[in-house]
Amino acid sequence: MSPTRRDERSSCAFSERRELVTRAVDAASDLDSLFEQSLPSFGAAYLRRIWTLLDEAIGKGLPMTMAVSGPVTVSGQHYTWLGPLLDTGWFCLLSTTDAVCYHDGHRALDGARRRPFHEVPIFGDDGALRDEATIRVTDVGFDEAVLLEQDRYLRALLRLPEFQRRMTGVEFRHLLGRFYAAQERKNNVAEGLLALCARKSIPIFVGAPGDGSVFLNSMALWALDQRRGARQREHHFELDLHGEVFESCAYHWWGIRESDTRQLGTLILGGGVPKNFNLQPEPALSQVLGFHEVEGYQYDIQITTAPVTDGSLSSCPPAEAVTWGKVDKNVYKKTTESMQCDYSVVMPFLVKALLDKRARFERWAERMGREELFAKHPAARGYLRPQVGYQLFARRKDLVAKLSREVDRRRKALERGSKYPLAARALDETPAPEPLARAARKRKR
Repeated sequence: MSPTRRDERSSCAFSERRELVTRAVDAASDLDSLFEQSLPSFGAAYLRRIWTLLDEAIGKGLPMTMAVSGPVTVSGQHYTWLGPLLDTGWFCLLSTTDAVCYHDGHRALDGARRRPFHEVPIFGDDGALRDEATIRVTDVGFDEAVLLEQDRYLRALLRLPEFQRRMTGVEFRHLLGRFYAAQERKNNVAEGLLALCARKSIPIFVGAPGDGSVFLNSMALWALDQRRGARQREHHFELDLHGEVFESCAYHWWGIRESDTRQLGTLILGGGVPKNFNLQPEPALSQVLGFHEVEGYQYDIQITTAPVTDGSLSSCPPAEAVTWGKVDKNVYKKTTESMQCDYSVVMPFLVKALLDKRARFERWAERMGREELFAKHPAARGYLRPQVGYQLFARRKDLVAKLSREVDRRRKALERGSKYPLAARALDETPAPEPLARAARKRKR
């Protein structure tokens, strides 16, 4: 994600002639000081800037959104760093994939203890793995029977009365998280990602719900239902995609209008649909709904492996997002960074440093009192914000209603923006397929 030389000359971050700090690693007392003083240059300097911006955003108490792509649950990363990070209360919502939600349920299944996850070689014999019914995700292996049991579990779950209605994906995943939590308690396994988000009332968005096995199991029940008569149908679960996108806008509106900071930050890990969905509320509010007083993210911190040159969605750096209005144009040179890296390599260390710094502030608060600590170290206020978090899911109805009232207030302008001098109706101009055209000519004769 290297900037051009022209970008470097014009960037505020590079124009201040910051001294190159080269402190020896054995002189660093904490991991955060190592990030700040012992990563002077090259790729390490990108990591230092990522740390600096995360530290700033959390210290300022900005509500943070997160987008994460990749198999973080099947690989167990939700146990090592993602769950501990979300449990801090710093993050207000999550954008991810259907697959992440699906694989999150595996370890709580009744048969999970007989089929533990294990390491497999990345460049081994995949044909042999297939013969022994082992599924491979990079270097993680598990029995194919896990998927089959997860499918049975989901189909049994989706038959319950709680799911027989139209709902947003956020509602669905909150329900799913509560049922996952019950399954985890039943089998005495650690809390998973969806259960954690349900406990902390963190909304989970999936921009491509049809591209994953949770929805595939709903499709299976729907297919069975189609064979029944209309009066005998039992599967009434349906996702409200319009409602889910509108809900994401409601949370963004809350962040820039009602939160304590009136600003939002975002952490983007990987790319793809989760990243794009996470950034979409701003253009949805400003360009589509026509709200003029909408700001983009103040902090945009990205770690992705995609190169910037191929034009793919994953590679879009913060500066490019500025042109879409997704990132604030007045601050992006100082408050954004995109690092080309596998986030699984660096996130455990970044999260450990953040948690250690919070623990240090907690010790100081006990010693000197919170108000004296906040006066001396203002960043401590953000780090020590209540761990209960923002609880946005619990407030969803109120926040969606507020945004609906704003739409009503601006209805005339929105209706004016929905008019366009269209060409002739497509059905009037589309020629009939040749067999149909011949049949029509015969009828005329």
